[in-house]
Amino acid sequence: MIELSRATLRAVPPAVQTPSYDPAAVRAGIVHVGPGNFHRAHMARYTHDLMERRDDALSWGILGAGLMPTDRGIIEALAPQDGLYTLLERGDGDERATVIGSLAGLIDAASSPAALLRAMDAPAVRIVSLTVTENGYCVDRATKQLDPQNPAIRADLAAPQAPGSAIGLIVEALRRRRDAGAAAFTAMSCDNIQHNGRVLRDAVLAFAEMRDPALARWISAEAAFPSTMVDRITPGTTEEDRQGLAARHGLRDRWPVPCESFRQWVIEDRFAGGRPAWEEVGAQLVPDVGPYEFMKLRLLNASHHTVAGLGRLLGHAHVSDCLADADLAALMRAVMDRETGPTVPPVPGVDLEAYKRSLVARFANPAIRDTPARIVADGSPTILLDPLRDRLRDGLPVDLLALAVAAWMRCAAGEDEAGQPILLRHALAPLLRQRALEGGPDPGPLLSVEAVFGDLGTQPAFVVPLQRWLNSLHMVGARRTLAAARELLVF
Repeated sequence: MIELSRATLRAVPPAVQTPSYDPAAVRAGIVHVGPGNFHRAHMARYTHDLMERRDDALSWGILGAGLMPTDRGIIEALAPQDGLYTLLERGDGDERATVIGSLAGLIDAASSPAALLRAMDAPAVRIVSLTVTENGYCVDRATKQLDPQNPAIRADLAAPQAPGSAIGLIVEALRRRRDAGAAAFTAMSCDNIQHNGRVLRDAVLAFAEMRDPALARWISAEAAFPSTMVDRITPGTTEEDRQGLAARHGLRDRWPVPCESFRQWVIEDRFAGGRPAWEEVGAQLVPDVGPYEFMKLRLLNASHHTVAGLGRLLGHAHVSDCLADADLAALMRAVMDRETGPTVPPVPGVDLEAYKRSLVARFANPAIRDTPARIVADGSPTILLDPLRDRLRDGLPVDLLALAVAAWMRCAAGEDEAGQPILLRHALAPLLRQRALEGGPDPGPLLSVEAVFGDLGTQPAFVVPLQRWLNSLHMVGARRTLAAARELLVF
């Protein structure tokens, strides 16, 4: 059995692709906060591919920083492997295994924020990127503006030179650069948030304004906050993934990353101090990411949330099982055709009907063992509420989206129909569970959480179908509710 590390790369079987460059020569030019599977399946992969083509790309190595205690497991797993890991790209019936060498190091910032700030100070670091989920931006869910009452923000304002949040860290790092006469870096969000660059910029500037208005003006003038859109289904790593890699190739990797073979990365070409030539390895550098991220959020992410909530209640283990369920597959297609799809304007170079068909095929891929449980745990109802609000604004029905939201509310109660626990990692998870249990079949208590639902609780066109579906889910269960929806709404 080969233990993956730089010292053992030459012994890795030829069926596993290894770096053609020397990973020991990779130098940090990017600090990435949140080195989970999603990041390592896309940004680290594109950067690795560029290093395969160009020697000068070795200066764009990625220093991965775990900001949450839950990131510690990844860091502890990758440290003995010198930051190397195996990417398992799975298509229809095949798997491609590649050792990725673009990580220049790892930092446990949950234990030592000071070490992360020192890394962000380095003149060679010109990009600080993030995959920290929507919770990590400390914004109000309804307004997408920084929430000054967020506990992490309040703590950082009390001790701004020892921050713990991603927003506080970026502002403090930029302050230190300004005071040292150094150039600002680019702060790049890769999270599934509409207008993610703008959301990050607004949060950073709002926090900086509360610290020092002059600092906010300097950041506004000198830093850059490009928006991005990432499209690659990346499930969590399982023991089966580890054992399968060992059995097939004799390679022991403590944290390989499984993902689908499809990938797309669209980036707004706005950087403060240069960038890697990612376009040479398939990334799309464009003036405006908006149409692409809008398409992905409304079609892929909203569809994921639609099938995951009901799929979790029905007891499906994997997303592919949800698509093998005729009722759920029909619901997904109906949601895209009738409610989310019509909110998506034309996208340059994209056939939207073909994109929708591709999503059905990608979700149905049994090799991608993504789970409804993960999507429910890590997701946010915002993904469903944004298109729903657009349709309400235009006076259009939201019956299908209301069903998806009702399923999320039923999951928020914390148990499925068999009494098994349902995990929710939302920043307001304790409050949401309390309100879900309080309301039961009545959505009123949950709708009163304005930080999530805004004024939607005052809109009968949404509340009436939501009440119907949530009551049905509690009274007769997910299967009979879904069957009733198919009959009533004819899909």
